[in-house]
Amino acid sequence: MAESSVLKAENLGKQVSSPEGPLTILAAVDLEVAAGDTVAVVGPSGAGKSTLLALLAGLDDPSTGRVWLNGADFGALDEDGRARVRAQHVGFVFQSFHLVPSLTAIENVMLPLELAGRRDAREAAHQVLATVGLEKREQHYPRQLSGGEQQRVAIARAFVTRPAVLFADEPTGNLDTATGERIMDLLFELNRASGTTLILVTHDAAIAGRCHRRVHLEAGHMVR
Repeated sequence: MAESSVLKAENLGKQVSSPEGPLTILAAVDLEVAAGDTVAVVGPSGAGKSTLLALLAGLDDPSTGRVWLNGADFGALDEDGRARVRAQHVGFVFQSFHLVPSLTAIENVMLPLELAGRRDAREAAHQVLATVGLEKREQHYPRQLSGGEQQRVAIARAFVTRPAVLFADEPTGNLDTATGERIMDLLFELNRASGTTLILVTHDAAIAGRCHRRVHLEAGHMVR
């Protein structure tokens, strides 16, 4: 893997069983992403976009090919090893916010730091919540926050570990247009400020157009 690359996939493919026989969800994807880059994964529903994200993040095992993330070869690691790489180098933002409802905003953001044994978890969480404009909402529970605020908490949680790569799967899918635009402004600003590589799945052409690169999938194949 080139020194400037943070993520590389070679001949990446995923097949699953179906009543009609093997079903190819993703086939022969080659991809190399430089540190600090922004990449949009686009294509119609069912094209394999979320599957590609899961494989690149080591959340799923490929049927063919290999993935390297920040120098780690996922194919050479067991599940515990992949989990350690994700904890150290990866952040996630999803369409559904995936906040823990019984935890306050600051406790949700502290969670990955506490799991990593960080003693400065509360202070680091407070700082990143201030960065996303929620320092006055940190004692609120998810049910007390708007959708946009919940997504900002999710973004703060994703960035608090200073990941090498942040994966975002339709991060504005459950938000109105204006709120979605503010969320994307925040993601791109954090990308610029921290140098975190941003890889996002989107159906929104305007969002894709803001990224440095586009990966277009059709029926599981990269077409350009």
